[in-house]
Amino acid sequence: MNIALCYESVLPSRGGCETYIGDLSRRLAKDGHDVQLYACRWDAAALPASMHFHKLDVPKGMRFLRPWRFGRAVEKALAAGVHDVTVGFDKTWGQDILYPQGGLHKASVAHNRRKHANVFLRTVASLAKWFDPAAWSFAKLERKQYLGATRPIVVVNSEMVRGHFAEFYGIGPEKLRIVRSAIDPTRFEDGDRDERRKAERASWAIASDSPVGLFVAMNYRLKGLAPLIRALARVPRDVSLKIAVVGHPKFAQYERLAVSLGVRDRLIFLGFRASPKDAYFAADFLVHPTFYDPCSLVVLEALACGLPVITTRFNGAGELLSPPANGFVIGDPHDARELGDALTILADPAYRATASIAARGAAQAWTFEQHYAALLGVFESVRTRKLAPR
Repeated sequence: MNIALCYESVLPSRGGCETYIGDLSRRLAKDGHDVQLYACRWDAAALPASMHFHKLDVPKGMRFLRPWRFGRAVEKALAAGVHDVTVGFDKTWGQDILYPQGGLHKASVAHNRRKHANVFLRTVASLAKWFDPAAWSFAKLERKQYLGATRPIVVVNSEMVRGHFAEFYGIGPEKLRIVRSAIDPTRFEDGDRDERRKAERASWAIASDSPVGLFVAMNYRLKGLAPLIRALARVPRDVSLKIAVVGHPKFAQYERLAVSLGVRDRLIFLGFRASPKDAYFAADFLVHPTFYDPCSLVVLEALACGLPVITTRFNGAGELLSPPANGFVIGDPHDARELGDALTILADPAYRATASIAARGAAQAWTFEQHYAALLGVFESVRTRKLAPR
């Protein structure tokens, strides 16, 4: 098939949807499909050599106008080509399939308010959105995507996101197709895991048997780093535990919070990593107390590495867990007691020994090949529909 993928920036080292597009394009290319990318920028070295690139020149400008400009550029470019299937991943319209890896904008706004533990601050944040042109612009664009005259096939990556379509737009579950996110397991081949684990831990200056939880995110605030630090202060001091933080290089405010709570010695700030593979291998579990994730890839990566997971009910990837066998899904990231109790349990090596096996089982229950086959089925249905006599 000739398949067009549309996304503004495809730099897989940044994680998230960009990593996923890299994984998907490589798998499609392996099967001999003609994969075309419509984007403004990309890392060709991280994408298949056979991929065809279409550079879209979108002028820079105000944030609330940029998605509209990219969407129109995609629409114009696709009109000039012939593809069996066209796929959009974020803030575009007119494609055969929309697969919103980042979920709905409306849902994201609602969940973002939860970052504020204080009700007053949540109210202020809600009011501020009324004066934010980007909020109005993105909401209008989203209505164009899903409520326009010509509606695409919509693929979602979790039951949580499917529920959001019903909640915010009245689009019933029967009109959506769930294809849960997955990762390319070859990125975490572990033939040399022990050596990598030893080397990484040596660079952290910690013992090989010291329990370490891993936190991976670029958006520390949305993904719950502050609540995690507060919860860490609830873990008894006689419990050996450290948390390694991978993500944004600027973490000074979180370091200050840790100092004020007396837990700075329990945190290892590693900053940005182009590949967190060694950090996964060096860690014993993942903690991801997010306020919003349609289906977090870091959870899938952790499970693939045999790491039990702590996450929240605001993460669609939590649907893949079987608490308490392979981790915990907490109700509220701000609940320091619940999160602290989960951290304490994960620090127990006896629990982790069995939970690690269960984590691998969860990863094997839904593989990238299953994901790929399901998505390919959606692609085939589009091509069949296009070829059908009218």
